[in-house]
Amino acid sequence: MIKNVAFLGLGVIGYPMAGWLSRSGCAVTVFNRTQKKAELWCREYKGESATTAAEAAAGAEAVFTCLGDDPDLREVVLATDGVLQAMQPGALFIDHTTASASLAREIAVAGHGHGVQCLDAPVSGGQAGAEGGELTVMVGGEAEAYERAEPLIGTFAKMVRLIGPPGTGQLTKMVNQIAIAGVVQGLSEALNFALRAGLEPEAVVDVISQGAAQSWQMTNRWETMAEGQFEFGFAVEWMRKDLRICLEEARRNGAELPVAALVDQFYADIVGMGGVRWDTSSLIARLNRSSQD
Repeated sequence: MIKNVAFLGLGVIGYPMAGWLSRSGCAVTVFNRTQKKAELWCREYKGESATTAAEAAAGAEAVFTCLGDDPDLREVVLATDGVLQAMQPGALFIDHTTASASLAREIAVAGHGHGVQCLDAPVSGGQAGAEGGELTVMVGGEAEAYERAEPLIGTFAKMVRLIGPPGTGQLTKMVNQIAIAGVVQGLSEALNFALRAGLEPEAVVDVISQGAAQSWQMTNRWETMAEGQFEFGFAVEWMRKDLRICLEEARRNGAELPVAALVDQFYADIVGMGGVRWDTSSLIARLNRSSQD
């Protein structure tokens, strides 16, 4: 198993992911744009920090990234002084950023030119999944690279699967986000209806969660939604970024996403309400506001 790794990007997802790699016995070098975050990680886990992404990547057998968006990923990885330029031939590049499939393919081609095997491996499960080591990871890339990476990814994932060639990991994450958008809006409408009808939400959810309406969102979010608590979880601004990527890809492949497009507009309303950092379950707040106007 690969032992010498670098992890770039210590946000709420990347921070614990890098921690699981350290716990597994890997020698981990971390980099974060906010250096204090990297220093904090090194105090909590066994590992070292680097002052640049390229410095962290140099000499590593595998380099992980978990960044914000396409521009961040492009700057860190593809710049003339970036990560791919610094990596040694034969190393693995594993990207956990939710980004576009086209950029994943571009990185794979560039990696091949440097003798680096590249995987696009976005995750689902949020901060709680990362902290618990129970993420779901959907991977695009070559089978040989996946076989080398799977034991590493398995340190923080409960489910990891190779979907297909480069870009298919990102496309699968888009499918995931499209499905979530509809489910959260449906649950918001259902709970709002139950409350307006004078029903006891706990009793209602206890019953319907045992049938066809059950979902992860219902099990984990109904109570905070009913109570109007949203200061946690996966931020609306990141969901809007993900839906933007989905809608851009749909324009390329001809898929129709009427519900996802509508829910994205609803999230824009949430941003207008001051909820840019609220959890995605905050869609119900828009309905509550509408009923109070």
